[in-house]
Amino acid sequence: MNGGRPRVSLRDYVPSTAAARTFAFTSFVSSVGTGLFLAGSAVFFVRSVGLSTTEVGLALTLSALVGLVATVPVGALTDQWSAPRVLAGLQLWRIAWLVALAFTTGPVPFTIVASALAVADGATPPVIQAVVASVSGPGDRPRTRAIIQTVRNLGFSAGALLAAPLLAADSTWTFRLLMLGYAALVVPSVALLLRMSPPQRIHAVRPGLLRGVREFRDWRYGLLTLLNGVLCLHVTLLSVGLPLWALRTGSVPVGLVPLLTFINTVLVVILQVPLSRRVSDPGGPARVLRTSGVFLAACCLLLALVANTPPLAASTLLLLGCVLLTLGELSQSIGGWELSHQHAPEGRHGTYLAVFGLSLSGQRIAGPALVTGVVIAAGPWGWVGLAALFALAAGLTRPSVRAVERHRLRQTPPTELPEPAPGHRETRDGREAREDRETREQREQREDRDRAGQPVARPGQLGKAEPVGPEGTDGTARPAEHDPHGRHSQYDQRSQHDQRSPHV
Repeated sequence: MNGGRPRVSLRDYVPSTAAARTFAFTSFVSSVGTGLFLAGSAVFFVRSVGLSTTEVGLALTLSALVGLVATVPVGALTDQWSAPRVLAGLQLWRIAWLVALAFTTGPVPFTIVASALAVADGATPPVIQAVVASVSGPGDRPRTRAIIQTVRNLGFSAGALLAAPLLAADSTWTFRLLMLGYAALVVPSVALLLRMSPPQRIHAVRPGLLRGVREFRDWRYGLLTLLNGVLCLHVTLLSVGLPLWALRTGSVPVGLVPLLTFINTVLVVILQVPLSRRVSDPGGPARVLRTSGVFLAACCLLLALVANTPPLAASTLLLLGCVLLTLGELSQSIGGWELSHQHAPEGRHGTYLAVFGLSLSGQRIAGPALVTGVVIAAGPWGWVGLAALFALAAGLTRPSVRAVERHRLRQTPPTELPEPAPGHRETRDGREAREDRETREQREQREDRDRAGQPVARPGQLGKAEPVGPEGTDGTARPAEHDPHGRHSQYDQRSQHDQRSPHV
């Protein structure tokens, strides 16, 4: 034991079910293709498709909007069909449009193809969440998800390395091979996804796809999604914020910029699985998500100090900021994912996870403009302002999660309420919501009894009504309960008083 927690071993990086191990392998293979694409896409868009940087930016912005709109309807398909099959369908869609992209030229065709690919890009994250939940063993969801994220990061790195010689060749066909190679690496994942047999199957209510999307009215879950979207800005900070800020200040050597991505990748691979254990405790997911805001705020404050600092000190601050950014990324990823799944109603996981996925899609659209046009443009004070935004999101996380928990408990029938796990005490929010619901139901039962003369349940015994008054359930007189001193019990006295007063 280390600090009250078991040490991490290599076995912790192996999923507990055969279906989860299969999915981990498919995730690695397809992520190698993603790494190929990410490493060479920008060069491909300019050299092969023939676009200017302005045309690339406009097309990607429009396609991101299409992906944002499609996220919830496509993600909600997992409420109708099994998540592995939906993901296989998305991958087939991706393969077809990647082949088309390899031979696309001109801004208009590129915008159309990029928008089609954005449909798959926007819906894939929530569908992957649903697949992980369906293939995980009992109580093993956070660890399985952490393993999937780890192997995906390894795949991204491997793909980026494979892209280097193709980019060095600098020809149209080698650029096309990047896209075709990505499509080829996705094909095995489709075959394996179609053969997967998840150990857990969620029997959905199946209200109808469009009806299920239209009926989403949970503003509390929406608020949690918004806060998670603020914390998701770490994605833009790593890819855009840190490199551009390092170049603008002039205090950091340019050769240090690629090292930031390397440090981030290594830390994610090493820490993802160990940190996933922090969400296993009661209240752990909310606490981890709140910690993400603290890490990101501290990162921004360090970046504010980089300006007007000697090169050695500026480089040290930037590296420390990258470490804090990575810790914030891990905390947001682990805490946000677990919260999104915990509070998704049974039978509507696909819709709710897709709504939560809007936080990432939204930051992809608003994040670059916010970081470049506001934060970096404002200089050090811009980073201070962003730190305040992260701190605000961290402070609002706990009240938001409490609101979601109370709403969920109030909407859950008493017979379906889970009891606290052995060895864990019930959280204060859960206890208050349970007591509030019991009080309300007791009051409703009493009002119905007063109108129709029906029996009422004793406190703490919902659904187990006892007859009140001097007669039993068979109409015969029943003796009053007495204590050892011959007095009526408190319950009988209250029951008799209730019979006399019609206003109780």
